[in-house]
Amino acid sequence: MQSQIVDRGHSAAIACSVTSDRPSDQPRRIAFLSSNSGWGGSEELWSAAAAVLARRGVTVTVGKAGLDRKIRRVAALAELGVKLTDFRRLPLVPQRLTALLVLFSWPFDYIIRAMRLRGFLRRSRADLVILSQGGNLDGLFYAKRLRKRGVPYVLVVQKAAEMYWPSDDQLADLQAMYAEARQVCFVSQHNLTLTEQQLARPLPNGVVVRNPFLVPFDAPPPWPAEDTPLRLACVGRLFPREKGQDIVLRVLAREKWRQRAIEVTFYGAGQHEEALRQAAAYLGLENVRFDGFANDVAAIWRDQHGLLLPSHCEGLPLVLVEAMLSGRVAIVTDVAGNAEVVTDNLTGFLAAAPTDDSVDEALERAWQARADWPRIGAEAARQIRTLVPPSPETDFAERLLALLDGPSQ
Repeated sequence: MQSQIVDRGHSAAIACSVTSDRPSDQPRRIAFLSSNSGWGGSEELWSAAAAVLARRGVTVTVGKAGLDRKIRRVAALAELGVKLTDFRRLPLVPQRLTALLVLFSWPFDYIIRAMRLRGFLRRSRADLVILSQGGNLDGLFYAKRLRKRGVPYVLVVQKAAEMYWPSDDQLADLQAMYAEARQVCFVSQHNLTLTEQQLARPLPNGVVVRNPFLVPFDAPPPWPAEDTPLRLACVGRLFPREKGQDIVLRVLAREKWRQRAIEVTFYGAGQHEEALRQAAAYLGLENVRFDGFANDVAAIWRDQHGLLLPSHCEGLPLVLVEAMLSGRVAIVTDVAGNAEVVTDNLTGFLAAAPTDDSVDEALERAWQARADWPRIGAEAARQIRTLVPPSPETDFAERLLALLDGPSQ
């Protein structure tokens, strides 16, 4: 059964607006902070929205630890004149030396980030700061300093999980961090509700937003010409603790799947790639491939029939939205926002839990219905277009401008 997605909308943006004391002729200034040290799907929303705002004449600054200027989104921001600050780099200090000090000294990393953040906030003079978090507990280091300086901020939460719970010594600071945010933007209703439960506080400033995607919105690609073997993509960071790639391997090792014409291709990179490769070889799986990180996401869905994603936790996976927009069939676990966009047996297949037996059961139902996959994929493509906007980054940028320019409270 499809869950109702709650978005308290632009009216909430106005209701929680930042006090607007800035003269009308003064440039608007927005700063983006990311609490992640790497780059993945959780970086897409803030970086794409930053580009939209920069093109509209807003003065945009970006701060992040480990900011890689070769990444497509980051390079685009630099071309737009956005000032970029890497919180793990020190002026006049060789990057290799800084990296070694950070690697072997947690206090040094803490000190560098605190110093760089202080300078970043002073130089940016931001009217509003957007703090983007991978998980709902990740941004506390930055938020405490924003609160101390009295800087208005918006939180973005890309994931909340039952397996990551606030510790007692963090709880009060986390409660204040969320309560004092002008708005808290989640990518699924599940994540909003779970965070309220974890904080033991309602979040009247919480809304649901959407992430940008890397496939065309207008029309899905044609169904693959070859129906045999059944080809499934497992797309995401190679991190079994959260993404569950090990479940895929164990399920495929069951005798019935060894006898069937089915192939799974893993797309992505991560710290467990070699371990997963060796596990697949140890299990004697000949129908598994590892194709690495895919720069062309749309190309995945021109050849694959469906998505297999047995995640333990998520926000709302970009790859799920992209697969559905592409008219492909998703077999996913009933975690986070997955059930908010997938209707079981109608637009995809939901595994009750991230366990071997539950994933096997959902995959079996999907296998038995494989003759209907083109129709299921077409319905998935139709429904997802009612749940996500054509340009989520533009909608998010406009939300931020409404917060920035709304009436004083």
